[in-house]
This record gives sequence, C-alpha cells and structure tokens, in this order.
Amino acid sequence: MNTHQKSHSVPVKGGRFLLIGGASLVGSTTADLLLAQGAAEVALFDNFSFGSTDNIRHLEGDKRVRIVQGDILRLPQLLAATENIDGVLHLAAVMTISMDRDSWGGLDINIRGVQNVIEACRANRVKKLVFASSNAVYGYGPGVAGDLVESTPFHSAGAPPAAIIYGASKIIGEQLCRDAHRKDGLNYVVVRYSTVYGERQHYRAANALYIIETHDRIKKGERPRVIGDGSETKHFVYVGDLARANARAFEADATDAAVNVSGPAPVTTLELVKLVIELSGSKLTPEHVEPEAGKVRLTSGGAFRIDHAAAEKAIGWKPEIDMREGIRRLLKWRDETLAAETAKGDKK
Repeated sequence: MNTHQKSHSVPVKGGRFLLIGGASLVGSTTADLLLAQGAAEVALFDNFSFGSTDNIRHLEGDKRVRIVQGDILRLPQLLAATENIDGVLHLAAVMTISMDRDSWGGLDINIRGVQNVIEACRANRVKKLVFASSNAVYGYGPGVAGDLVESTPFHSAGAPPAAIIYGASKIIGEQLCRDAHRKDGLNYVVVRYSTVYGERQHYRAANALYIIETHDRIKKGERPRVIGDGSETKHFVYVGDLARANARAFEADATDAAVNVSGPAPVTTLELVKLVIELSGSKLTPEHVEPEAGKVRLTSGGAFRIDHAAAEKAIGWKPEIDMREGIRRLLKWRDETLAAETAKGDKK
C-alpha cells in the first residue's frame, strides 16, 4: 500500500456536516447520531415541503446545530450552505407517490438538484459527498427476483411509470456523482437504501404504509388489509441502522463506491401485516383485497433479497435491528406520539 495515498475518510468526531433534506426521517436520525459521535457542526438544509419541524424540534438549543431553510434548485443557497463543510449527505428527493403527481417537477429535483449539490461540493472543496440512492435502481416487475447485488440491472416491464421514473432518476444521480469523481476528483459514496421505517415515520413512502396503515386500522378496530395473497416481498431497513450506514460512509476510506443498505432479511406483506397485528396486541385477522385502481403501489414481481455484503466490505456496515424489534420501536413511538397529541388537545 502507498503510505502517501490521500485518505478519503471524513471522521465524524470534530467534523462539520451538511444534511440536505435534514428535517426528514433519515436526516433527523442521522443528525442525532452524528451529534452523539462528536460532530462539531451539523447543518440541516431543508425547504420543509416534506421535512417536518417536529422531526428536529428536539435539536433546538444545541449550539452545534444550524437550520438552513433552502431549496436545492437554488445553487447560490447551496454554495452558501456548503462553505467550511467537511461532508455532505444528500437526502432530498421526490419519491414515487409525488413523482406520480408531478413527474416533471420530480425530475427537476432528483436530477438538476443533484447537479447543484455536486457543483456546490466541488466549488467549496467538500471532502466527501454521501448520496442517498435507492433499491429502485434495480427497477420493478417480474425481473426483480433473487439476490439483488450492486451489479443487478434495471428492470421496468410491467411497473407503474412513476416508479420507473423515480428509479431512473436515482440511476442518473449516481452517475452524476461518478462523473464528478472522474472529472473533478469529488469523493463520494452512494448508499442504496431499501425501504426505510422507524420512529418519526412519514406517510410518503408507498411501501412503509403497510406498517402505518395496518396500525391505523387496528386502532380503529378495523381489519388490516393485505393486497392480493400477501406473497409480495419487501425488504426494509431500520432508520437507526441507516443512520449508522451514513456515518460509516463518511468515515470509511471508500470512494467512488455504491453499496446496498438493507435490513437483516426480507419479509412478505402478509408476514409484515401479521407482525404489526401481533405487536399491536390485536386479535384481528387480515383481510385480503384487490389493488385500488389508479393508486400507485410498488411491486417487486417475485421473491427477492437486497444483499448488503458489499456494504460490510466497503464501509464496515451491517444491519443490527430486525423487523420485530424495529416495528416494536416504531409502534411504541407512534402510540406515545398520538397519546401526547390527544393530551395536548384535551388541555385546550
């Protein structure tokens, strides 16, 4: 090994980080972890169209935290926000449900927004960019089956246009990072998230709704719904594990790399709904229904597993939280949040 080779590691302790989309589920959880690990500064950049002030309210008063209301389509705002920053985590994106409503606007954010982030990192000599991609880069439909590894090709046959447009936009974002590395030497790691769930769960992710909608129906005494026979496979990752992956992507010596970040094991939709029922303490049984016409629903087409072995090798990461424990934490948080909101309403 060449001992004079420049390190691509950006240590969290003492580091200065900008989280773009920082008021999101993943952004706020990653901020918590970076601060706990001794970051000198964590700046949260968000336009709050999807991110929530509730997610970051607990960070108020921490002098190491800076909140920047900004838009990734406005390059001057990104240039100002990335000054004196060591590492940037780019999370901001339009997901499938929103892409279905406005594909042109979504492509603007998911492609031109990435270009702006890269340009700001290049101009201000940011040491490393971590780009949040998705297992959507493998596509949807019958061709998505078996072990999905980083070289698995993109499949589009039979899938909703919005899902394919979203997946293609993530592929382009990854390649823009790769192009910037080759042309300008920008260090980057792409982390391909599987479906994220956990405390502060939002209603935007189509697959994560299996958890939230099931719990909501149980609370109302209604039978939870399973679309079709429930054999469709989903692969989730707990948000706390994802935050660790983001931190490891900064600290690892890896660059010019793309890795899957997934939970310990996949689950079928029927298994998932039954698990939520059990952890909710309910005796209700699932109701099998047909898909709603016109509603965006992501389907894999077959049984699959998102392999995360490359992440362990490249950034020293592997998941720790299984679905049972992760859902237990999510439901506990959700019940406590709803109880607090009810109590607050009763006092008015």
